Amino acid sequence: MGVTELHPGSMWNTMPAHTHDRRTECYLYFDVPEDARVVHLCGEPAETRHLVIADRQAVISPSWSVHSGIGTAAYSFVWAMAGENQSFDDMDPAPVTALR
Repeated sequence: MGVTELHPGSMWNTMPAHTHDRRTECYLYFDVPEDARVVHLCGEPAETRHLVIADRQAVISPSWSVHSGIGTAAYSFVWAMAGENQSFDDMDPAPVTALR
């Protein structure tokens, strides 16, 4: 579990998008300005979807789904992972060129 705060001018989190084969990752977005949104990418790399997130909204990303986000302004988020392992080196990147 952790907290990430993006500085003004920084809008991307978790790029390249990636999956965790054995863990679910959850995000709670906050400090999203009222007139801003975060576009959260999800789904399988070859068939992504997106969610448009406002302040104080959460996303649950299953192990098979990529996750990445970009905001229209800087924002913060709490992230948490749950699964069978305690090692966090099992990240499987999905190169930008593989996203559809």
